[in-house]
Amino acid sequence: MPVPEADPVVGAVRDRLDRHARTGVPAHVTVLFPFLDASLLDDGTLAELARTFRGHPAFDARFERFGRFPGLLHLAPEPDAPFRALTAAVTARWPEVLPYGGKFGDSAPHLTLAQGQSDAVLDAAEAEVRDGLPVVTRVASVDLVVHDGTAWRHHTAFPLEGPTAGPSAAW
Repeated sequence: MPVPEADPVVGAVRDRLDRHARTGVPAHVTVLFPFLDASLLDDGTLAELARTFRGHPAFDARFERFGRFPGLLHLAPEPDAPFRALTAAVTARWPEVLPYGGKFGDSAPHLTLAQGQSDAVLDAAEAEVRDGLPVVTRVASVDLVVHDGTAWRHHTAFPLEGPTAGPSAAW
């Protein structure tokens, strides 16, 4: 799910410290990676994804808390439950596809700022971004992106159409 509101705050850090940003991947929170091979994305699969996401309401999210995985700095969304619900819905339909291939157990929702860096570099990146927080966004759709062997490209956007959810906090 792209988070365009984050780009002015985190774009410079991501461009320097996240190799995916340098290939044009915007600030985002991943629902499920890896997903199905692009050759399996037929009309039936796309319709099933649309049905899956249609049952979820749009929601507001706030990013102001940093988190870390080994060598990776991220922003944690609050609340994270709607993100987790989207991941759970997709994995319930395609149980053979585990988040990050099942490598990490809990696939906590996150917006990556920097990866493959030392703690000192992550500390500096955190300090650079801190004053621009919080970032607030409205998540109203989920984008399917595919890798064409060279770059990631947008394939389809699926609107979230469940019962309307108001702001999750007074922001």
